[in-house]
Amino acid sequence: MAKYIDPKCRLCRREGVKLYLKGARCLSPKCPIEKRGAQLPGQHGKKRARGRISGYGIQLREKQKAKRTYAVLESQFRNYYDLAIKSKDNTAEVLIRLLESRLDNVCYRMGFVSSRSLARQLVAHGNILVNGKKVDVPSFQTKPGMIISLPEKAAKFDFVAPNLIEKNAPAKWLSRVGTQGKIDRMPTKDEIGSDIKTNLIIEYYSR
Repeated sequence: MAKYIDPKCRLCRREGVKLYLKGARCLSPKCPIEKRGAQLPGQHGKKRARGRISGYGIQLREKQKAKRTYAVLESQFRNYYDLAIKSKDNTAEVLIRLLESRLDNVCYRMGFVSSRSLARQLVAHGNILVNGKKVDVPSFQTKPGMIISLPEKAAKFDFVAPNLIEKNAPAKWLSRVGTQGKIDRMPTKDEIGSDIKTNLIIEYYSR
C-alpha cells in the first residue's frame, strides 16, 4: 500500500499549520513552522506567496489537512465520506467520528505514544490488543465499550514507556489505567480539539 515517506514537516508547512505529526518536536522551537512561519516548502517556497485562494482551493486544502492529520489515503478518505453521507446523523460529525475511532488514532488519544505515526507503527507491528485479541490493522474501527491494551513487552518500548510514566491524560471520551484503556463513548466535535472544518470537506465532495 502507498505510504508517505518524505519529511513530515513539509506537510505542516504546506498547510500552514501544525498537524502534530512529529510528537514532541512539534511543541519545541525546532518545529519548522516556528522557524519559517508561512513559508511554503520547496526550493521556491519564498517566492510562492499565499495569495487569494478560490472557494474550491479552500475546500481542497481543508480536505488535504484532514487526510494528512489522520494519515489516510484519498481512497480511504473517500470511503469514510461515503459512509458518513449515508448516515442519518450529521454528515460532518459522522465523518470526524469515523476518523477519530480508527485504532491508531485511539492509541494516540489514549496517550500510549506522542504521535499518530508512532501509534500506527505500534498497531501495524501487532503490539495492540483489542478486547484481549491482537489487532494489527491501523484503520480498525473501534466502538464504545472496547478495551484497548498494551502487552507487557510493548509497554517497555522506548517510545511508549515515557508516556506511561508521565501519565499523559487520555481524551475525555476515553479512560485509561496504566497500559489498559477503554472507549467510554464516541467523541463530540468540541472534544476532538481539531481545527479541521469538516463542513468544507463535505462541500468539496458534494460539489
